Amino acid sequence: MDFDLSEEQRLLKESVDGLLTDAYDFEQRKKYMKEKGGWSKAIWGRLAEQGLLGLPFAEADGGFGAGAVETMIVMEAMGRALVLEPYLATVVIGGGFLRHGGSAAQKAAYIPSIIDGSKTFAFAQLEKNSRYALSDVTTSAKKKGEAYVIDGEKFVVINGENADTLIVTARTKGAQRDRSGIGVFLVPANAKGVAKKTYPTQDGLHAADITFTGVEVGADAVIGDPENALPLIERVVDEARTALCAEAVGAMDESLKTTVEYLKTRKQFGVAIGTFQSLQHRAADMFVALEQARSMSLFATMAADFDDAAERAKAVAAAKCQIGKSGKFIGQQSIQLHGGIGMTMEAKIGHYFKRLTMIENTFGDAEYHLRRVSESGGLV
Repeated sequence: MDFDLSEEQRLLKESVDGLLTDAYDFEQRKKYMKEKGGWSKAIWGRLAEQGLLGLPFAEADGGFGAGAVETMIVMEAMGRALVLEPYLATVVIGGGFLRHGGSAAQKAAYIPSIIDGSKTFAFAQLEKNSRYALSDVTTSAKKKGEAYVIDGEKFVVINGENADTLIVTARTKGAQRDRSGIGVFLVPANAKGVAKKTYPTQDGLHAADITFTGVEVGADAVIGDPENALPLIERVVDEARTALCAEAVGAMDESLKTTVEYLKTRKQFGVAIGTFQSLQHRAADMFVALEQARSMSLFATMAADFDDAAERAKAVAAAKCQIGKSGKFIGQQSIQLHGGIGMTMEAKIGHYFKRLTMIENTFGDAEYHLRRVSESGGLV
């Protein structure tokens, strides 16, 4: 297996790194956080201009036909820059549902507006007691002629404040935890009966708790099979987990670099604290944890081409488990080595730890994915 980037992939890396280096230093990020929804519309427009919003879509749909490696490159760069814009929610998740399950009409209606940056998406999946179980769905979608009426509540919907379209999981039949009887629906965010409670999350993003009360959508709002959409949901969520792993690697990489630079400049007893052997050992341990995470992120990315869905899921679970462990270790060590200043809002290192913590708890933490790997027989 060839792990080297192709010429096109190297050019993509240089392009996205150049854009974010120019437009996304820590002080600029603070300004973007104050905009409506917690992210910059101008930066979103620049991502669209560079074609980054159209990367994973087929050329027939107006995209570039890129794959998981290209998504990994972009997400790593966004992790290093602590990007706030809803690339994961819109391009990876929203785009993933359309690519894998959307009809020709749905693709034609929604994909161009994702690519040009005019519309964003949010994934309304998490419920009050569902934890990480994608099949635990109480929100209902009842047939009304050819239409569906959606009732229920969803929580911590990232980009829920600004999204134009919500992708909602809802139960069309069966009991709360049945694997069958789940559908996926495209719901306009301004539809009658949609109510939002918005708030910032600890990592600087914005989320919303959303209530659906008698929200009526047509049959054309259904993505795929309205009674058997769980396999589609699992596939898209595993792609999101893989993208999050790459983002975490970028955040860990920048955390390590920032910490090593601090060790070189912070002085104690008249000398740089980076000369103390015990602190050098800690930095070395952080490097090992980073490289372990990077390897597993790459493994999950390569698993996107696996023919066996169960093997793909197992590879992603193993990667998310390692990412969670490495992210926690590197984040804690970074704060410890910075001392008290690492706990302040003015120091960027704490913001990296916050983002790593949120990634750890998005779509399953390390313990949850360790269970998934164990129950599937482990990796060989």
